[in-house]
Amino acid sequence: MQWDLAQPFTTRFVVAAEAIDHYRHVNNAEYLRYIEEVSWQHSNQLGLTMDDYERLDRALVVIRHEIDYLAPAFEGEELEMATWIVEYDQRFRVARRFQLIRVSDQKTLMRGYTYFACVALSNGRLRRLPEEFNTHYLPALVTENLTQASQK
Repeated sequence: MQWDLAQPFTTRFVVAAEAIDHYRHVNNAEYLRYIEEVSWQHSNQLGLTMDDYERLDRALVVIRHEIDYLAPAFEGEELEMATWIVEYDQRFRVARRFQLIRVSDQKTLMRGYTYFACVALSNGRLRRLPEEFNTHYLPALVTENLTQASQK
């Protein structure tokens, strides 16, 4: 796959019938579900689960999504979604970048950014990122100027 950045965390899936809208392609809102799913899979792979978030009384809540829909996806197509942590200020904010590719022709269908703020689960107030988040997420930070092409 031709990923925009090096070291992607990826997951593959097949477009389900439920994802299709009245235009007969994947509904735009479905891409948000894909973003959430790959984000949690990546977090789990890095060693942070929902149980850890609850134990630490912290959450990373979305404060902004930016999505560029580049081409449609259709029922039955195999897609691969990549994510990277591209901003991590070690205080309150985290950002992820996303790229969705159709496997059959390797066409990029979507690119996105999601910005998160760290809050307490118990009251929703802004809180510092806990040290345990720093330990797991900071090593996964990818500098945006590192592309696969520059790695060759």
